[in-house]
Amino acid sequence: MSRWAWGLAVLGLAAGLPAQPPEPAPRQEPAAAQEAEPPEEDEAAAPREYGFNPLQAVKEIRVGNYYFKKGSYRAAALRYEEATRWDPGNAEAYLRLGDALSRQKDKKGAAEAYAKYLEIAPDAKNAAEIRKRIRAAKP
Repeated sequence: MSRWAWGLAVLGLAAGLPAQPPEPAPRQEPAAAQEAEPPEEDEAAAPREYGFNPLQAVKEIRVGNYYFKKGSYRAAALRYEEATRWDPGNAEAYLRLGDALSRQKDKKGAAEAYAKYLEIAPDAKNAAEIRKRIRAAKP
């Protein structure tokens, strides 16, 4: 070491300064604050709340139609089901849900969807055909 370094070291020791600065103490939260906060939940896992939104229902039907034409009947059925949740009075959503479920060989689900369609639109043009589908779906 040079003279300057020795001189500074001696001055530091004489002044009572530590060689390295002390580390700050870890910050501790009060125990009550830690317990009061609930654990964060994944927002995607939270149940979805539905309200009357016919525009969203139409959007879901449109996407469901895309999946239906593509041959992905399960995805189409899920979209049509979403549409029925956004607008429970949308007869088209129930009709298309019944079609998608019948393509998946879910006769009971298709019959329920068709029955709901007829409940909403009893005087539809295709009501006789839908009644035949319901009778064919029942064992």
